[in-house]
Amino acid sequence: MKQRHPFKRSERVSDLLRQVVSEILMRRIKHVGVEDVTITGAKVSDDLQHAMVYYRVMNPEKREEVGKKLRRLIGSVRREVGHEMKLRYTPELRFEYDESLEYGDRIDELLKEVHVGQGGEEE
Repeated sequence: MKQRHPFKRSERVSDLLRQVVSEILMRRIKHVGVEDVTITGAKVSDDLQHAMVYYRVMNPEKREEVGKKLRRLIGSVRREVGHEMKLRYTPELRFEYDESLEYGDRIDELLKEVHVGQGGEEE
């Protein structure tokens, strides 16, 4: 009988991938310009062939510059991921800037505007 797991394999691999890529960028790949990168998440496809790795930078003005550097490092990072994770196939990686914080901040601003517009006091 097949044992059921509470999470799909791709979700478990996604979580591990986030940890591994973060470790690789912090300790193994010494590249100027990516030292202030934080890996915020990863999403691996169900077939484990492709992965989106989400990142943030301390200085948002360096977002594009850091993105270019990360794209140049994909081969090295993928090779390290392959050594570390011991999967049959190492997923193709793509780095994507994590805009969720800006999105959340914008929602907060809009909610405050609605609250003030309905006669509420601004805090």
